[in-house]
Amino acid sequence: QVQLVESGGGLVQAGGSLRLSCAASGITVLFNVMGWYRQAPGKNRELVATYTSGGSTNYADSVKGRFTISRDNAKNTVYLQMNSLKPEDTAVYYCYAPRFGTVYWGQGTQVTVSS
Repeated sequence: QVQLVESGGGLVQAGGSLRLSCAASGITVLFNVMGWYRQAPGKNRELVATYTSGGSTNYADSVKGRFTISRDNAKNTVYLQMNSLKPEDTAVYYCYAPRFGTVYWGQGTQVTVSS
């Protein structure tokens, strides 16, 4: 059974940093795409960043220049380094990985940025 397990969320002051991790298990091949979504209270889930197995990255405009997505293919793990955090970054962050029409999601990790 494929699982995505996230870690690294928490409470941080504005301007601070956090690093999220998402490890895939139960699968022996690489996901072509892995990435992160987030959902703030009362808002729709939005794409934050993606990373392909070929090394291409994509970011939401709101996080460009502050967040960096990276990937360890040997570990089938994707990371999200979040710097210069703002209160509006407060959300539950979800790791995701699509494969052959199925989208796998992590359980979510809370990120709270205080002003």
